[in-house]
Amino acid sequence: MTDRLFTESLRAVVGDDLMRTRLSEDIVFADLGEEAVRDLLTFGDLSEILATRALEPPRARLHREGAPVPVARYTEAGEASRASRDVIRPDALYRELREGASLVLDAVDRLHPPIRDAADDLMRLVRERAQANLYLIWGDSHGFDTHWDDHDTFIVQVAGSKAWQVHGQGSRRHPMRVDSDHSHEPPEGVVWEGVLRPGHVLHVPRGWWHTVKGTGDVSMHLTFGFTRATGVDWVRSLLDQLHEVEFLRRDLPRFASSEERARHHEELVRELVGLAERHDVDALLAERDSRFPRRQSFSLPWAVDGSEPTAETRVEFVPLLTPPMECDDESVSLTVSGKRFRFPAVAEPVLATIANERVTTVGKLAELSGTDVATTSRVVRALVRHHLVTLR
Repeated sequence: MTDRLFTESLRAVVGDDLMRTRLSEDIVFADLGEEAVRDLLTFGDLSEILATRALEPPRARLHREGAPVPVARYTEAGEASRASRDVIRPDALYRELREGASLVLDAVDRLHPPIRDAADDLMRLVRERAQANLYLIWGDSHGFDTHWDDHDTFIVQVAGSKAWQVHGQGSRRHPMRVDSDHSHEPPEGVVWEGVLRPGHVLHVPRGWWHTVKGTGDVSMHLTFGFTRATGVDWVRSLLDQLHEVEFLRRDLPRFASSEERARHHEELVRELVGLAERHDVDALLAERDSRFPRRQSFSLPWAVDGSEPTAETRVEFVPLLTPPMECDDESVSLTVSGKRFRFPAVAEPVLATIANERVTTVGKLAELSGTDVATTSRVVRALVRHHLVTLR
């Protein structure tokens, strides 16, 4: 498992105020050192991904100087059985890269375990869903013009160098993907400027304009993007609660007098205010945490045949966030990805330990939880059937 790139290295350099005051609000630059990112992605790893994965536009695509490169320039139709798919041609990809195109590969965290581990760790840090994309370019060209993103990003330089200028927020602060106005202009000047090299990490908040160009060298960097909950999300969560209020389900009094419609409106407002007070921001955040997704992973053969893991079997906790546990004399309960699970009370120390350790062995899990190996093994067998742990 990759070292905890974000939660340990980044916070050690930046400090705890990253989460309290600077996340999504300010530029954050940190030099973690080349060693911290060395194992995230190499050119050999990327070549293997391109060779063995069925990647096609728009998942893998090329951009040059602010415009997409026509797909026909670097792909060809696949085999007869897959004729509708466009396959990237190595020779055409090399040519386009030599001519200044930028390769973009979306969701590379789903393709390469070290990047997946880093993305998982970032999600535990910011408590929001995240995705990692790859950007590769040679020379002094650029793939995109000056722009802003509708999500927060951590940029991690893994090879070569790239020049960044961050201009700050434009005329519309905190813009969103689904927004009424995407025509706002960038501000004048630059609030941060520098050249990113391997081990450098840059946090750019949502809606902050930036210009990125090659330096004449090669550049390979990852962007870990995430979107934080906003007031709009809170209002949307209220809408999900409206059907539970009987008065709000009533028909509007279209043909009543104006006085009756006014009274109806006043009662609607009272019901909405009462609902908003009951379902506050803390309730929304707890609800989002309880529905936080699990990574797609499989645990064969144990999940199917129920075979017993040994003390040396590796156990990994699947939920990305540590769920709160409710315990009584008879049981322990937790909610993961919107589903509630209930286990006998004997499972509580094993669950609490694996949620904290995340990766260990059955034997070590038994030792740390103060539970004998046989009981720990039975608990683990139950957890793997519910996709709460994986076994290797």
